[in-house]
Amino acid sequence: MGASALSSRAIIGEFYNTLEQDAGASWVDSVSNLFQSNQESETYKWLGMSPAMREWIGGRQAKGFRNDGITITNKNFEATLEVLVDEMRRDKTGQIMVRVRELAERTNAHWASLLSALIIAAESTVCYDGQFFFDTDHVEDASGSQSNDLTSDITTTTAPTSGEMETAILKSIEAIMGFKDNQGEPMNENARAFEIMVPVPFMSSAAGAIGSQIIVDASTSRSNRIITMGSLGGFQVALRVNARLTWTTKFATFRTDAQTKALIRQEEEAVSIDAIAEGSELEFKEKKHHYGVKAMRNVGYGYWQRAALTTFT
Repeated sequence: MGASALSSRAIIGEFYNTLEQDAGASWVDSVSNLFQSNQESETYKWLGMSPAMREWIGGRQAKGFRNDGITITNKNFEATLEVLVDEMRRDKTGQIMVRVRELAERTNAHWASLLSALIIAAESTVCYDGQFFFDTDHVEDASGSQSNDLTSDITTTTAPTSGEMETAILKSIEAIMGFKDNQGEPMNENARAFEIMVPVPFMSSAAGAIGSQIIVDASTSRSNRIITMGSLGGFQVALRVNARLTWTTKFATFRTDAQTKALIRQEEEAVSIDAIAEGSELEFKEKKHHYGVKAMRNVGYGYWQRAALTTFT
């Protein structure tokens, strides 16, 4: 792109064009709900409330929303790109537009960045029931004590085999399907779609656990039970490799086919870009243009019952 085409309008247009084409990390929508906000913070009191049908004896027994819930406060986020006027005049190889497209890609990755930090902190951060999101003793009314903080005993905790990974994945899915709500009713009895989120070092073993027809355990081999579960019960298990995870002995499992998800995205102002460019004081005094991206948003924990953490021990 020649220098004559590098106006602020062209740069902003390229940013929005790339923003629309690149949806960001593929797992963001499947593990989180997006809610629009119009104030400083939002409180979610519907978490944990799911009345079951009962025999109508006497009057109706209405169940309202929780008194506490979880509150998510919106935060301001920004990223600003500086371009020298001389750089624009000399740019005949399209390098500025490359930087603009990279800015859009980084912007689309912001949800994944926020959610990944939330997932990593989930063992020590409380959710709506007052327990850590990943915890061993979630209790709500008639649910009984439940754990979505699981362990799996393997030979080398930082290097699971495909067989060890397959066993751990199945155990995490079993745990999720058995979770009950505060009425003592199963929360995930119709679950059929799951995503296994692993750090980069577990990519190979997780791929083998999910995709290989034959699993090799020590000196023996057997059919892959995850694939069998898919063919017999209609279960779908997808692999998501999250390079932002710092875990060395853990992976997470999410149910992805429920209306309500494990995590919440909240947005007050969508992504927008503004420019201080042609004819500005900045251009006159410093021969620079600034292109600033901004958004108002935040993330929080939804239903812990839609997720499980597995730690290899």
